[in-house]
Amino acid sequence: MTAKKSYFKKVIIGLFVVILICIGGFYIYASDYYHAKDYEVSNIKVEQKDNYTVYGDTNSKTGLIFYPGGKVEAKAYEPILAGLTEKGICVVLVEMPFNLAVLDSSAADGVINEFTNIQNWYIGGHSLGGAMAASYTANYQDKLKGVVLLAAYPTKELDIPVLSIYGSEDGVLNREKYSDSIKNANNLSEIVIDGGNHAQFGNYGEQLGDNSAKISSEKQWNETIKEILNFMK
Repeated sequence: MTAKKSYFKKVIIGLFVVILICIGGFYIYASDYYHAKDYEVSNIKVEQKDNYTVYGDTNSKTGLIFYPGGKVEAKAYEPILAGLTEKGICVVLVEMPFNLAVLDSSAADGVINEFTNIQNWYIGGHSLGGAMAASYTANYQDKLKGVVLLAAYPTKELDIPVLSIYGSEDGVLNREKYSDSIKNANNLSEIVIDGGNHAQFGNYGEQLGDNSAKISSEKQWNETIKEILNFMK
């Protein structure tokens, strides 16, 4: 074997090893996610699809597509979503690949195309899920009535109504980036939940880097439900 062939063989083997390390590292990273705590959903219709869960009546006039936060089990958002469903909103909770909305930000396309009876679609999400929902909206504003951002912000300009909700004690949300990026929302309603934090928009316990909330999870859920319903009127 010539020196040149030996060199290229070593390069190929080296690249293969790097790829394996990257794949393994990503798998370890994605496998370490926040699990949903037990929560009983009752008195509402729940239908499990391949990549999402439908809460409520798909013949409803109004629907919300929801993207979960990064590395958070989708079911962790059932307390808020079930509360919306009880008020007549059909909610579609998208289950993202590896619990990362960035890997399927256009998931809303399939939902909208499947449930054609719903006339008024909103989209929303928590943290990374909210950012990806806003990113999707920037390209399809004609399909949607509004965007609900829970501890998240848009990175592209949005002309349709945007509801931004975050907790005063949020230790995860980058306030500087939020202040700069929320200016992209040209029709903004902003709500700060006094005493709320980042993790209590879901039901998955404490989150690394977050501050302790000064209110209960139930109070933060209920205030969020109330504000979303007011936004959708």
